[in-house]
Amino acid sequence: MTTSRTAFASDKPTLSCPPAVPSPPEPPIKGDATWMVASPPGAPGVEPVCRWDFSEPPGAPRWSSGRERYPLYEMAGAVARGDDGPAGGATLELGEGQWLRCPRRECPALDFRGASARFSIVAWVRRRAKSTSECEAVAGMWNETDRTRQYCLFLNLLIWDSVDQACGHLSSTGAPTPGYRYCMEAAIGATRIERERWHLVAFTYDGHWGRVYVDGRLDYRPGLNPYHWPLPITDGGSSGSDFTVGAVFRAGRMGNWFCGSLGGLAVYDDCLAEADVARRWAEKTV
Repeated sequence: MTTSRTAFASDKPTLSCPPAVPSPPEPPIKGDATWMVASPPGAPGVEPVCRWDFSEPPGAPRWSSGRERYPLYEMAGAVARGDDGPAGGATLELGEGQWLRCPRRECPALDFRGASARFSIVAWVRRRAKSTSECEAVAGMWNETDRTRQYCLFLNLLIWDSVDQACGHLSSTGAPTPGYRYCMEAAIGATRIERERWHLVAFTYDGHWGRVYVDGRLDYRPGLNPYHWPLPITDGGSSGSDFTVGAVFRAGRMGNWFCGSLGGLAVYDDCLAEADVARRWAEKTV
């Protein structure tokens, strides 16, 4: 696949994932007074928009099952396939600098936007060491250079005193949070996601609250998870973000690499409840 000039046009670089720096006193939006009010559990067989099991060989597009059949194209050479996933299945083995992309025009059902947006991202991850300490993008629509951020599941976001946690980024403007150099709006858990070990991480949004789950449980952190965010998600229009896996476009180039294994990835157009996430943890699925 060739890179779209429209989708990846350069602009003044703006990073949302900085090196670790002293944190401001508290997030611009916070609060967890009603966080126990959750969506009811869904049906056991609720169908995702897309579910990737990464069973295809290196060099081939990775096609989703679920309601939509969307491709993920390798963008930096062939990505190896492993066979030691959480349930003994296939894995996607991302080296540093490798990433996958589904062009925006080919995945309209993943374009969560506006005030009515609801979604969940669920992924089995096994981190590996990298050459640099930076945040690690798992999957989402998040183009920082062109200011068309929408949503993305990250690890190691390095804001609000976070290191190695699972994080869910959201944006209502596509740009940095007003008054800050970076986008600071994120649900951030408390658990360190260890390297060389499988973890199930999930990011859900119900229109008011972003929640991050680790290994089947809400990874509670006061003021940051769940994260109160009753705002519409950016509408990037036809030139908005592509759906990317393993990296995002920032500072005029791809970066924020996730280095390690993905044992499954799924995206839902509804907010999964904790019982739904716990079921996927127990069944070693997404």
